[in-house]
Amino acid sequence: MTESFRRDGEYEQYTNPYRGAQQHASSPVNPEWPPPPAHQPTAQAHAGTATGAPTGTAGGAPTALLTEPVAHPPKARRRNRGPVALLAAVAIVAAAIGGGTAYGIQELTGNDTVASASSTSTNVVPSSQKGTVSGVAKAVSPSIVEINAQSNAGSSTGSGVIITSDGEIITNNHVVSGASQVKVKTSDGKTYTAEVVGTDSSKDLALIKLQNASGLTPATLGDSDGVKVGDEVVAIGSPEGLTGTVTSGIVSALNRDVTVSTDESQGRQQQQQGGGWPFEFGGQQFNGDTGSSTTTYKALQTDASLNPGNSGGALIDMNGNIIGINSAMYSAAGSSSSNAGSVGLGFAIPVNTVKSDLAKLRSGSQN
Repeated sequence: MTESFRRDGEYEQYTNPYRGAQQHASSPVNPEWPPPPAHQPTAQAHAGTATGAPTGTAGGAPTALLTEPVAHPPKARRRNRGPVALLAAVAIVAAAIGGGTAYGIQELTGNDTVASASSTSTNVVPSSQKGTVSGVAKAVSPSIVEINAQSNAGSSTGSGVIITSDGEIITNNHVVSGASQVKVKTSDGKTYTAEVVGTDSSKDLALIKLQNASGLTPATLGDSDGVKVGDEVVAIGSPEGLTGTVTSGIVSALNRDVTVSTDESQGRQQQQQGGGWPFEFGGQQFNGDTGSSTTTYKALQTDASLNPGNSGGALIDMNGNIIGINSAMYSAAGSSSSNAGSVGLGFAIPVNTVKSDLAKLRSGSQN
């Protein structure tokens, strides 16, 4: 988005000191003009000068000499005040930036889309659509992909988030773990082959890389530490293979201990039966048996609709920043792909967990 470098009204605000200097400069008499007559002008002569009269007399003495330099001050005198006034204006701007960098930049660039301090410092959504689900969807959808992974146990469909323009994508470990082939479809319908770069089953995260990709739209990773219960959010993913599905809701809880299976074969079998990825919460197991091999992480809870296929997709704040990677959702017991649906219990891995794990994933770690 290209914003105007200067908003209406700012020029008036910062150039007022310069105008004041110009008006003040018109009163002194330029020393380059001849000195006034030896005799003192009368009050009448002074009055004629102040009102700009062309001539005046004081006891018969002409006053044109006093009138001319005052009525027509040399331009050079006025120009000399320019740099001083300009420095004053710059000082005002510098003070604004010094007092708060984000605010100062906002004023200078005319960008009124600064994100709230409670979440992130970046606004991806244009100001005209700020705070709307449609604005978030339009801005972020190009950064969300559908992932289809093939393995000996079968196939699974999930989602992912583009984080670099050349095709690095964050997703869940359970979406691609053990896959022999990974295909990715972007929002514009293009299909790429991807390779698994690194996995971390303890956090249910994975990094994949598209082959021969460039010019993609990376998402902006936000700050999940600033998220509050009640914050509005948007989820984008490919539930049941419906690419680019958008849902919305709120953050309904923080720091939920969610336990998921790290046994890829067990998890894939459950997904193929139509349920979501098996997980445990509050001493109960959902979407099947998590088995003996599990891991637990702190999650954001949301009531935004999540369904099988949303795994690995984005949970987004209203400024368009990624605050979580959707990872688990509740499905009714015995549900199948034909009747499974969200009941408002979804969980996402906080994006700060993703950022702290990114170097490990890029190193090629497979665990």
